[in-house]
Amino acid sequence: MKNKTVLILLMLVGLMQAQEQKQTYSFSLQQAIDHALQNNYAAINANRDIDAAKQKKWETTAAGLPQISGSASYLNNFDFTLQGISGNAFNPNADPNSISLVAFGTKQSMNSSLTLSQLLFDGSYIVALQASKTYLKYYENAKQKNNTEIKEMVINAYGNVLLAQESIAILEKNKATLSKTLSDTKETYKNGLIEEENVEQLQITLSSIESNLNNTRRLLDIAQKMLKFTLGIEVNSELTLTDKLDNLTVSNLDLAFSQSGFEVTNNISYQMASNFQEQRSLELKLQKSKALPTLAAAVNFGYNSFSNDFSFADSKQKWNKFSNMGVSLSVPIFSSFGRSAKTQQAKIAFEQAKTQLTQTEQQLKLQYEKAKSEYEFSIEEYATTKSNLNLAQRIEKKQQIKFTEGLSSSFDFSEAQRQLYTAQQNYLQSMVNIINKKAALEKIINKN
Repeated sequence: MKNKTVLILLMLVGLMQAQEQKQTYSFSLQQAIDHALQNNYAAINANRDIDAAKQKKWETTAAGLPQISGSASYLNNFDFTLQGISGNAFNPNADPNSISLVAFGTKQSMNSSLTLSQLLFDGSYIVALQASKTYLKYYENAKQKNNTEIKEMVINAYGNVLLAQESIAILEKNKATLSKTLSDTKETYKNGLIEEENVEQLQITLSSIESNLNNTRRLLDIAQKMLKFTLGIEVNSELTLTDKLDNLTVSNLDLAFSQSGFEVTNNISYQMASNFQEQRSLELKLQKSKALPTLAAAVNFGYNSFSNDFSFADSKQKWNKFSNMGVSLSVPIFSSFGRSAKTQQAKIAFEQAKTQLTQTEQQLKLQYEKAKSEYEFSIEEYATTKSNLNLAQRIEKKQQIKFTEGLSSSFDFSEAQRQLYTAQQNYLQSMVNIINKKAALEKIINKN
């Protein structure tokens, strides 16, 4: 019994530890994008918007389909409503000035009925059907736009994490190298071969590296949490990135991509502006349709029963059947030019939408040229920073040799180091820029 108790306790502890373990993820950039498109909070709600729009479309469609409604009513007259009639209404010999009071009806009555109604013609309903399709298309476009924005956000966040990781690796390497140089320099100073200023200069540089390293580690934590948030996962979960910064940079080096041309109608923002113009067109059409007649029909079928006692559940109670059919026609004749004013307003709104579409088209063409230029510049900048890094590394190495041999001052050596560190960060940033600028250009072109 004791062994069973211990076993149960161990199982419970193991279960609690398993629940406390953080969920782990491992993503390449493409896997991260795919995950975000399904789990990002905005993506989830965008899918719900589409579902709601589909239900709205059916709601509009159902308004023109047959409608069936049922009703039931029960009336108990505690005190009858009395009606006054002239004294000789039933008796010609009675005083014509006298008033007789008469109660009509029974103490209790019950009524039940079914009504079938059908809209036969309504111009506004036809326009509403067209508008419901446009309404759904709007949210489908909004979902697509949301996806392109999420993709760009994931690429930027993924690149920021890689940038911070590479920066930490380089700073740690610089710190280790400089710490050894500082240690050797201290020994040389103890032997009286150099001045104390050389040691102090290296200490200043090392302190700067340590400060940058600590700050970059904090930035890495923030960048990782931002990426997790964009992916739609818990910010305290474990996340491993499988792509490397240099590999992503090489895969995004495609100068021919920026020369492929731009078809503005493929851009989702243009499509949404076009959708907005179509909505305004339908609103104008709706106002015009309100000048048309409306035709509807209804069929009623039911039973009613009357009694001075509540005997409606009695099998002998008499129920009276009734049924009827009716058709109604409503024709708008004169509205004191109210309809005309609404139509003119809708026409003005439609013209504004047309102008906005033209404006959007021109803006997108400018954005494309800007994105294209920035992407091409990022490729040129990458080549330049890579060349500058090689030069800075050679200069720093030469200055280190000269400093060690006493042929160069600590100031010259420190200046060469700062130049190298700047070149390293510029090179890393240029790689991230290529990835981000390519993503921005793809977003404009609407490349999946």
